[in-house]
Amino acid sequence: MKPRRKSPEIVLRNGRPAAVILEIDEYRKILERLEDIQDLKTLKEMRRKPLKFRPLEEFLREYKPGV
Repeated sequence: MKPRRKSPEIVLRNGRPAAVILEIDEYRKILERLEDIQDLKTLKEMRRKPLKFRPLEEFLREYKPGV
């Protein structure tokens, strides 16, 4: 049997919604979706810029692992 999912609880302050109480798994899913949306926006911006290539030797001279 699947555990029943609780619906979000809305906390009121002065009769107006002020906060929401969610199951932790639901909160994590929302965070993951927000991260995915941000990643897609970043990718879209990156695709607008022209690609720049440089020789491998140049990259290796500047590469600092662990930084």
